[in-house]
Amino acid sequence: MANVETSLKEATTIIDGVLGAALVDCSSGMALGTVGGGKDLDLTVAAAGNTDVVRAKLRTMEMLGLKDEIEDVLITLGTQYHLIRLMKGRGSAGLFLYLALDKTRANLAMARHQLKKIEAELEV
Repeated sequence: MANVETSLKEATTIIDGVLGAALVDCSSGMALGTVGGGKDLDLTVAAAGNTDVVRAKLRTMEMLGLKDEIEDVLITLGTQYHLIRLMKGRGSAGLFLYLALDKTRANLAMARHQLKKIEAELEV
């Protein structure tokens, strides 16, 4: 089992094209850990904004009566992918992993696969 810092650093080294990564508390919108980012990608702002995305989708699923779980959310921009993976392990409910990826360098299928593996190994 890996801790938050180790897991986020792993994401930036094993997933091609990562611009930034964060572990986010969905109830508060606060980033519990971040790696990367910079002047063009403020991960604390991204954490709060993506919390709104997750909450909106959960509300919509509830209104539709869907009895399912969100695996991940993909937002495709002109130059980036933003990937949100809700955590489901013991003690990690209400948290999600967030990755911002450079679209020209990232392999989206591999990024999803690796992020799922990182989630499984992360101990919060």
